[in-house]
Amino acid sequence: MEMLPLTKHGCKLILVGAHGRDEKKDPVDFVSTPRRQTRATRILLAVAMAFRAVRQPAELYHLHNPEMIPAGLLLKMFGGKKVIYDTQEDHPSMMLTKAYLPPAVRGFASRTVARIERMAARIFDGYIAADSGTLRATARVGKSHKMVFYNLPNLDFFPSPMTTDKKFDLVYRGGLSERAGTFVLLSAIQELQRRNLNPRLLLFGYTDSKVDHLKLQEHIQNMGLAENVVLEGRVDHSQMAATLTLARISVCPLLEIPKFRNNIPVKVFESWACGLPVVCSDLPPIRPFFKGREYGLLVKPGSSQALADALEHLLKNPDEMERMGKAARIAVVDRYNNKYESKKLLAFYKRVLSQAS
Repeated sequence: MEMLPLTKHGCKLILVGAHGRDEKKDPVDFVSTPRRQTRATRILLAVAMAFRAVRQPAELYHLHNPEMIPAGLLLKMFGGKKVIYDTQEDHPSMMLTKAYLPPAVRGFASRTVARIERMAARIFDGYIAADSGTLRATARVGKSHKMVFYNLPNLDFFPSPMTTDKKFDLVYRGGLSERAGTFVLLSAIQELQRRNLNPRLLLFGYTDSKVDHLKLQEHIQNMGLAENVVLEGRVDHSQMAATLTLARISVCPLLEIPKFRNNIPVKVFESWACGLPVVCSDLPPIRPFFKGREYGLLVKPGSSQALADALEHLLKNPDEMERMGKAARIAVVDRYNNKYESKKLLAFYKRVLSQAS
């Protein structure tokens, strides 16, 4: 989202991480650090990354996720480097639904992450959030430069959609869990069957664990939806457009939880880039992008009946479905892509570099 477009502006990039690659591939150099398998040891990985990164002749050090904040502190306080922290997600809210955390400690974990991010906003030179809702908590904290970088589609990965045979009526991509509305969507498919419709659904993405993946498969079987639902794992970003365009309608049935009241779902824009109308939960971050526009339908979060009503309407009105999809694709090409965001990021880098240390 951020790195590749910058290469078109002459930026030389070095990617330090546990990606298993050590190679120079102009204009990106890859520097690998050891992989750590547990969450506790990822802090050690951050320290290792700081020592690898400080040896790179960079003007700016751009860090992602709270686990990398210790690396940023080392780079800033002992290396004298210019450091930018990029949240990408509403991490404090995410802690409230992390399956690996006991419910009793999730509130404490959320507050801890929030404090760590506020510290980053005070100490680092730049602070980036993926949407205005996430930035709100730190917008007035410290003297770091602030910006919102919307993770809009890179049209290099989302070319004009080809006319293909649609193997599925519906597609959902992303996290597969109760909080993401997966089970609400499955209930809506059941409801559509009761209405004498028989839609085929492609689910692809990630579950919290392998056990959760097996439980979801079992749930699909128990609901009698094995013939209607195909469950796949993660898809490489380079194959995202080809996978989404296997369907006619994209679904984003997120529940109304703190994270989704702040974060804009990127999956909506990627679906629009593929010429698909989207049936989406009516949540504050995404609502303005639907208001007054015919790119899909908004429905009450958590309501399988409302979701089934909207899906039935589009399935029974293919001309309207096609018109919405074409309008959505035009909107992405004209406005909702990352060309402008990349220019914003480049200007942000220049502001950070021009600031006296």
